[in-house]
Amino acid sequence: MVALNFNAANVKPKDEIEVLPPGDYTVMIVASEMRETKDGTGQYLWLEMDVTEGEAQGRKLWDRLNLVNKNAKAAEIAERTLSSICHAVGKLNVADSEELHGCTLVAKVKVRPGQGDYGPSNEVANYRAAAGGQVVPMQRAAQPAQQVPQQVPQQAAPARAAAPAKAAGATPPWRR
Repeated sequence: MVALNFNAANVKPKDEIEVLPPGDYTVMIVASEMRETKDGTGQYLWLEMDVTEGEAQGRKLWDRLNLVNKNAKAAEIAERTLSSICHAVGKLNVADSEELHGCTLVAKVKVRPGQGDYGPSNEVANYRAAAGGQVVPMQRAAQPAQQVPQQVPQQAAPARAAAPAKAAGATPPWRR
């Protein structure tokens, strides 16, 4: 049990969040992680994005890319979507999804109708480059420019040295 000392009479209840209308939204990728699928037979890359412009600024969007899936078509669609993201932000060789954090792009959003107990939700149909290009990745933005080259090799070198067999193969990190 947790002591809350909370009086709900002093706080306005949360409003229901409406889905974003279909359209194009400029977004920034702010978080990502590999997650296990519900049935435990695969993995998907989960992406969290912030809308950065317009009336929806500050809203969140999420996407799931089924990169490891027993359905080869699902995995192919996910890889093509990831390729669209990489092309949109100008990073064609990505070793870690964190390299996409802080990058801006345009997400074409559609509305998926509600099913059963679940109401309608947003779904990203496609990605393309933003007019302004890409933002400097968040983890590097706060650091002086001269420190970035010194820190990146120090962090990346041990991983390459510890796993030369994996580096030699062309297997993407999410399939290892």
